[in-house]
Amino acid sequence: MKKNKKRVELKRKIIFALVMGSITTGIISFSLIAINIGFPKNFIYLWLKSWCLAYLFVIPAILFIAPPIERLVNRIS
Repeated sequence: MKKNKKRVELKRKIIFALVMGSITTGIISFSLIAINIGFPKNFIYLWLKSWCLAYLFVIPAILFIAPPIERLVNRIS
């Protein structure tokens, strides 16, 4: 029973990282490209390329950095 609960929790954290990473990298990459270079004809291409690259960096960060931060927050709150 306990193994199943841990598996469900791990699955929940991975899904959270994938969804949160997708949303945040999409918003940030869109905003930074719009601010820095405006809206050229190839904006969608630049945005999607930037979004994909950012996503590749953010997902591991969320998965590996979030647990220690969560433990720290739980400890100090």
